[in-house]
Amino acid sequence: MNRDKRKIVKLTWHVILVIVIFSACAFSSKSTKRLLRESQQTKYDIIVVPGVPFDTAEGKWSRTMKARVYWSKYLYDKGIAKNVMYSGSSVYTPYYEGEIMAMYAEAIGIPKKNIYTETKAEHSTENIYYSWQKAKKLGFEKIALATDPFQTKMLSQFTFTKVSPEVALLPMVIDTLKAMEPLMIDPPIDYQRAYNKDFVSITKRETFWERFKGTIGNKLDTTAYR
Repeated sequence: MNRDKRKIVKLTWHVILVIVIFSACAFSSKSTKRLLRESQQTKYDIIVVPGVPFDTAEGKWSRTMKARVYWSKYLYDKGIAKNVMYSGSSVYTPYYEGEIMAMYAEAIGIPKKNIYTETKAEHSTENIYYSWQKAKKLGFEKIALATDPFQTKMLSQFTFTKVSPEVALLPMVIDTLKAMEPLMIDPPIDYQRAYNKDFVSITKRETFWERFKGTIGNKLDTTAYR
C-alpha cells in the first residue's frame, strides 16, 4: 500500500471512530421535556452555554448559536436560570465565542448584570469544566448545562464524572424553540469587540488527535480559575 492510500485509510478510520463514539449521543424529545419539567422546581444560580464558532463570512451568528442563546433566554425568562455563562475561546475563527454569544444575549433582552463569559475553553468538555470552575469561584452553587440535545448527551457522562454529579442537564426542547421561532430576531452586534488579534486557528496549533483528546476531556487545565 502506497503512502497516499495509507493516509486515506488512516483518515477513514479517524472518521469512523468519531461516528461510532458520537452517533447515538442525543437526548430524545421525551427526555428533554421531562428534564424541563423537573427543572421548573429548581432555580439555578447559573447555567452554562457552550460556544459555537462565529460565522465571519456572513458576519452573524449561525442557527446553532442562535438556538443556544435563545434557549438560555427562555430559561432566564422562565426564572429557571438566574444568570447565564457563555463559554468559548477564539478557536476556529478570530472571535471569542463566549463574548459573541454574550453580546447577542444582551441584545435580545437578558440583562448585562446577569451575563458572564468564559473564554479559555477550546473544546466542549472544557466549556463545562472551565465554566463550572469559574462559576464556583464566583460563588454560584446550583449550576446547570444548557445546550442542544446532542451536545448535552455527549457531555453528560463527562459532566457527571469529571466535573460534578450535582451539575444539572437542561437540553433544549426543540418544540419549544420552534414555537418561539417567529419572535426570534437577529439583532446587530459590534462583533469586532470580541476580536482576538493574536488568533491562530486550532487546526494549525493541534493535530487531529490532539483536538480529539481535547474533545474527550484529556487536555484539561485543572488549575484554571482556581
